[in-house]
Amino acid sequence: MSVLDILYRDDHFVAINKPSGLLVHRSAIDRRETRFALQLVRDQIGQKVYPVHRLDKPTSGVLLFALSPEMARAVSTQFAEQGVYKRYLAVVRGFAPDNGAIDHPLKEELDKMTDSRARQDKPPQPALTHFRCLARVELPVRVERYPQTRYSLVEAIPKTGRKHQIRRHMKHIAHPVIGDAKHGKGVHNRFFQTQYHCHRLLLACVEMRFQHPLSADEVRLSAHPGEDFIRLCEGFGWGKYLSGGTPP
Repeated sequence: MSVLDILYRDDHFVAINKPSGLLVHRSAIDRRETRFALQLVRDQIGQKVYPVHRLDKPTSGVLLFALSPEMARAVSTQFAEQGVYKRYLAVVRGFAPDNGAIDHPLKEELDKMTDSRARQDKPPQPALTHFRCLARVELPVRVERYPQTRYSLVEAIPKTGRKHQIRRHMKHIAHPVIGDAKHGKGVHNRFFQTQYHCHRLLLACVEMRFQHPLSADEVRLSAHPGEDFIRLCEGFGWGKYLSGGTPP
């Protein structure tokens, strides 16, 4: 992990494919961590970088940094105004519907250590995620009460940017993401750990599009979901679904 996969770089931005398990920056949530994407990218390119959005520690995929405070503010505004397109892949429990829109407000998740001064009485915020089921598999294995177990590969397009939005929305429709320790189901997470040696959250940001603040051109970034994610999907016969895709 010492050398990160750089997806894009110009005089104003750099984007990487963040591995699962890597924090974006130092956080009181995990004081034992000593490696962070921000410092690794800075050391790798020899230049100070500025984060413009957030990607959960267990989530892999496209992570964008600006190379100046001005560019960071410009793109952060696009994120805040829902002007950035993001596409995720997720492996979820059960046979997910063919497609749909999860329009379900989410109450802000506050961390006891880092959000102690935040308002505790904020109402739920609007949250919208479009999704499409790309593939399904049924395994002849009893994980819960049925003799077979079902899983789906889902493409998710969040239209808003709430904390853990995709993970919480998939749980809301009873199809939690595999490997999600907080919002998923432990029995399925353990099954993937023991059966497939998969110890990560199976959620990856595989595509991002934003408007370059200077040229106004659309910048398209894409990333593979990780070797372990790819290996698992190929084992399920889902390899052909790991690239491409169009907005719903």
